[in-house]
Amino acid sequence: MNKSKQIILLAALTFTTVSSFAQQKAKTSFSTKKVIVYSTVKGSDKPMEETGTLTFKTLKQPVETQTLVFVDPTKTFQTFIGIGGAITDASAEVFAKLPKAAQQEFLTAYYDKKKGIGYTIARTNINSCDFSSDSYTYVAEHDKALKTFNIEHDRKFKIPLIKQATAAAGGKINLFVSPWSPPAWMKTNNSMLKGGSLLPAYNQSWANYYVKFIQAYEKEGMPIWGLTVQNEPMATQRWESCLYTAEEERDFIKNFLGPTLQKNNMASKKLIGWDHNRDLIYQRASTLLNDPQTAKYLWGIGFHWYETWTGSTQNFENLKRVHEAFPTKQLIFTEGCVEKFSLDRINDWSLGERYGFSMINDFNAGTAAWTDWNVLLDENGGPNHVGNFCFAPIHANVQTGKLMYTNSYYYIGHFSKFIKPGAKRIISSPSRSMLISTAFQNPDGSVVVVVMNNTDQKLPYQLWIQGNAAETESLPHSISTLIIK
Repeated sequence: MNKSKQIILLAALTFTTVSSFAQQKAKTSFSTKKVIVYSTVKGSDKPMEETGTLTFKTLKQPVETQTLVFVDPTKTFQTFIGIGGAITDASAEVFAKLPKAAQQEFLTAYYDKKKGIGYTIARTNINSCDFSSDSYTYVAEHDKALKTFNIEHDRKFKIPLIKQATAAAGGKINLFVSPWSPPAWMKTNNSMLKGGSLLPAYNQSWANYYVKFIQAYEKEGMPIWGLTVQNEPMATQRWESCLYTAEEERDFIKNFLGPTLQKNNMASKKLIGWDHNRDLIYQRASTLLNDPQTAKYLWGIGFHWYETWTGSTQNFENLKRVHEAFPTKQLIFTEGCVEKFSLDRINDWSLGERYGFSMINDFNAGTAAWTDWNVLLDENGGPNHVGNFCFAPIHANVQTGKLMYTNSYYYIGHFSKFIKPGAKRIISSPSRSMLISTAFQNPDGSVVVVVMNNTDQKLPYQLWIQGNAAETESLPHSISTLIIK
């Protein structure tokens, strides 16, 4: 064998050895990592407490008598965008009534990445919604040309809170905006309330309205990340609402809103369709996204969790169908809250469990971003101009100036504090249905696994990854975040 062939053979053998070593190292690297556990447990007064550090031991082949949560970082799915909540008129009004110390506590609790739970998304309303103290718009009656458009109304409460929240989040927040209703005179029922539809004569004027709003907010120093077409377009509510069939929404996007955004240099804004419950989501998504001229304007499909009003359980399978059919479009949870506020239920553990159950299943179905409803409400579950009082993760007693944290705040925090924007969802697969779980790998390489137990049983289990397992347990009615690094 000549010298050049020897060199080539030696190089090939070296590459094979190094490659095999790298593959072996990748397979066994988790054996040397630690697992830090944070838990929130019913009956404990220390939510999100660091409860221990786990170590891995070799476990090549589990047996069926063992309870395990299998994690596989080699299989990656959607990119995580973030978690946040809505800054409504109600939230902003309650915030303004608080003493400075409570305001700072609130801002830190939600938006500080180290001391709080690190919200990175916010939503706010275009025109009034039910969580406003009254109905309002930004233009004078019958001003089709929108010459009188101004956002003076929002400068009192909403804009100051959005700016303070953005600063508390480190100077950047993904803010998206949603209309509940056009002005009454643009609608078939001549009312902002109780449904009705947009009159065809105002299609262009209404499309221009979104642009005017975005421009006005951005002039105030608040960049708009995205917008939804219409909040709950299939619900005739006693509060602000406006109906669109799937075909009407499709044609409004295709012929008016999409081109208008593009013409005004807003093609980069994340345009979100549907913005309603999971029950009808596939019919709406397929009608919008099977039309190429509409689909080209849409970034994603938004959804809520209120389909349970029918007696149904939450329709997570419908999300999977949309994600399977339209994998290039994003799924974003745009709103959810526990309805029918009662101060007597402020410590009800099921409040947080509803969040944890939804968030785990939504992420596992392909959801990239998750947005709670009101970030703050008062001790009555408002203000709300139609009496539709609801729960928020944090309530304030405006008489005493004190904040009240429901366990929903902590359940959300088990995701938002530890999963970082840019993370990739990976496989998390429990061997028992009593445990539910989701997992992400952060940009820094750390793995975040969220495990929830809403049963009355203590469930010992092992976290298994690449032939290594760490023993731990899930206490009754608990949620834990396990960070592997």
